[in-house]
Amino acid sequence: MAVVSAKEMLLKAHKEGYGVAQININNLEWIKAVLTTVEELKSPVILGVSEGAAKYMGGYKNVMAMVRTLDEHYNVSVPVAVHLDHGTYEGAYKALEAGFTSIMFDGSHYPFEENLAKTKEIVKACHAKGVSVEAEVGSIGGEEDGVIGAGEIADPKECAAIAATGVDMFAAGIGNIHGTYPPNWKGLDFEVLAEVQRVTGGVPLVLHGGTGIPEEMVKKAISLGVSKINVNTELQLAFAAATRKYIEEGKDRQGKGFDPRKLLNPGYEAIKQTIREKLEMFGSVNKA
Repeated sequence: MAVVSAKEMLLKAHKEGYGVAQININNLEWIKAVLTTVEELKSPVILGVSEGAAKYMGGYKNVMAMVRTLDEHYNVSVPVAVHLDHGTYEGAYKALEAGFTSIMFDGSHYPFEENLAKTKEIVKACHAKGVSVEAEVGSIGGEEDGVIGAGEIADPKECAAIAATGVDMFAAGIGNIHGTYPPNWKGLDFEVLAEVQRVTGGVPLVLHGGTGIPEEMVKKAISLGVSKINVNTELQLAFAAATRKYIEEGKDRQGKGFDPRKLLNPGYEAIKQTIREKLEMFGSVNKA
């Protein structure tokens, strides 16, 4: 199936009460792991690409070339979107030009009126090309490519104004953070989440920082309008642990165990297993 906008898959998820995973990709292994797993489970998926990851993988155009080629190679039949994650104003236009099918413009660090004006502009440019747009109000906690947020709670009035720009999905800070959650984390603010869904007129909502949020919280968030859940750190930890185990057991010194295809395979399989668990949790299996 051709790589598509995230709009339709999220509207379907919102209507039917499940979540679509945004799996951030970091290299060839990640792309292969996501595409083969979602095809096995017949689940739609959004491939998240941070600006740092795009730079690491050779630029936006190379990311799109890799995804499109692998999507065709594996004969993927499920909807796949390629989404710029936490894009800057400049990055949003570069990704759009390179063929990304979905763009997140993160203007949460700007004064609100500037965030609003830039979001309007980017929505117009993206929609002219059939590309979906995500906006954000209230910074998400933790660190994402050097951008640090303290887990703010979004202002519903600001959310309503940004949603009125015509964005296709909306991220609001509700106490969630990027990375691993600390022991003293207070949990998600479901009252604010419910209010944000009300004032945004039913726009599919996005839950950033999906790593470490308890399953019952994730499912409650989905029931309140969250249709996209972002996962990244958990996959990186699974990949690192499996790779470490392989080396600590000395398998890289057995035969041709040093071959990158063998060395990276345990991590690759660990990514696939974690993705399976997330898709089951979010309820997107067999929803393509």
